[in-house]
Amino acid sequence: MTRKIPEPDTQYMQKVLLEMLAIPSPTGFTDTIVRYVAERLEEIGIPFELTRRGTIRATLKGQKNSPDRAVSAHLDTIGASVRAVQENGRLTLAPVGCWSSRFAEGSRVSVFTDNGVIRGSVLPIMASGHAFNTAIDQLPVSWDHIELRLDAYCATRADCESLGVNIGDFVAFDPLPEFTDSGHISARHLDDKAGVAALLASLKAIVDSGIEPLIDCHPLFTITEETGSGAAAALPFDVSEFVGIDIAPVAPGQHSSEHAVSVAMLDSGGPYDYHLSRHLLRLGEENELPVRRDLFRYYFSDAHSAITAGHDIRIALLAFGCDATHGYERTHLDSLTALSRILVAYILSPPVFASDAKPTNSSLERFSHQIEHDAQMESETRVPAVDTLVGQK
Repeated sequence: MTRKIPEPDTQYMQKVLLEMLAIPSPTGFTDTIVRYVAERLEEIGIPFELTRRGTIRATLKGQKNSPDRAVSAHLDTIGASVRAVQENGRLTLAPVGCWSSRFAEGSRVSVFTDNGVIRGSVLPIMASGHAFNTAIDQLPVSWDHIELRLDAYCATRADCESLGVNIGDFVAFDPLPEFTDSGHISARHLDDKAGVAALLASLKAIVDSGIEPLIDCHPLFTITEETGSGAAAALPFDVSEFVGIDIAPVAPGQHSSEHAVSVAMLDSGGPYDYHLSRHLLRLGEENELPVRRDLFRYYFSDAHSAITAGHDIRIALLAFGCDATHGYERTHLDSLTALSRILVAYILSPPVFASDAKPTNSSLERFSHQIEHDAQMESETRVPAVDTLVGQK
């Protein structure tokens, strides 16, 4: 009989999500969000350390310290950077992270200069219907065809420079969060602050329950996932299993849902680990959670960044369902609750392979099995008897 897992506090999850959404954190500008999450870990009672740049590496102690596991969510978001100051005082932008300028148009933003913060709006280079009429509709969708209008007196490049605006200044896009009675949560930057909130809620549930995990678990909070490096340098521990936490696109051709948690089987970095992924699927089934499988073709995660960096670990990906990813995103409390619950179940579960405590095997005896090749061949492709083959000639 499966033991009932501790229930995450969904009110706490929503509270920390709303507070994190209020903190601008485009990749490269993450110090404040790192401090916020570190303070939440202190409140929960989970020790941690910070890397030089600010990746958080925490440790939830278990009954054994090897093989241990890691779970990771990222604190950085998409954003922009000032690419040029135009002669008319408008700013040209370059994206931080991979996203379309279509989602940037019309946004209210904050520009972080060396002297302070200036508010502004991102507009198409033809922004007035009374001046340009239908020519506005002919503009291509690209970062070269939008500009940032500052809410300050800056009609010339010199005006902007006098305000302290410089090339490379960070631009953060307002999240515009809305939590509705239907359970829907709409905002920019749910990727991956919603995943962080679900992880914090799962950690709090485990600590509050007093249940000791079977093996050490290292919650990681990375700061460069949107630009690709993510968890590449975040694993100094004896980690054998690594589960990334991120966003699952809900769109035509995908199998994810805003009311379920997805186990990604493959993304642009390749397949995820056969055994660890199926371990998560079994945990979802045993705990009667709404779990789906999906493939993400245009997607790269913290888990794969760890593999790319050369770590010999099993990786998997859990993702909350979200509509309009990297745009004005929307998820549902159903999905975040399911994500938090399966994280609790995973952190409290046995390792997929106890033998993974050793990085190498000197024999095949303790090596893993997928589908038994001989048994599969016997059941699916029975070889005719030799005399039968001879008789057919």
